[in-house]
Amino acid sequence: MTISRDLQQKRSLKTELKTRSEPEGNDLFIEGYFAVFNRETELWPGAHEELAPESFNTTLTNDIRALINHDTMFVLGRNKSGTLELKVDEHGLWGRVRINSKDSDAMNLYERVRRGDVDQCSFGFNIVREETEWREDGTVKWMIREIDLHEVSVVTYPQYEETGVQARKADVAQHRSRQLLQRKQNVKARLKK
Repeated sequence: MTISRDLQQKRSLKTELKTRSEPEGNDLFIEGYFAVFNRETELWPGAHEELAPESFNTTLTNDIRALINHDTMFVLGRNKSGTLELKVDEHGLWGRVRINSKDSDAMNLYERVRRGDVDQCSFGFNIVREETEWREDGTVKWMIREIDLHEVSVVTYPQYEETGVQARKADVAQHRSRQLLQRKQNVKARLKK
């Protein structure tokens, strides 16, 4: 089993989200990095994942929303409407959401970020292209090369979505099963000689 390209993944990170206000326009913003490149993340002992710098190259023109805790009921902004700005630099995927001061949920979140009560974020995507490295020590690393981004979220508790981790675990189990079968076939071939 490999991760289905139709299975939406979520990845989270602790970051330094910040609030900013521009007095001349009374605009309020939440901004920070929603994803970081070249940082190996341990999914579970012996299994790692990393985002390559090119992973967002083809996806930022998607219709992407900024959400609260991945909940589609709480839309903070949208790139199509100009209330969400996303860009890639050498560090990762940076974003800025213009907060709607007439939206009580958005204003409550803005204040929580400003106070430091909420400072983490996440992003939802599908994997388009990745490379798998099966290491000699029995560990595995997935390098995600291209994704299809759907949303970014300001989150209270960042965590990996269980379905994505389960699919990764199934990949590992299938790989190990193939290795064991190959070893058995090699032993049988040697015994026949």
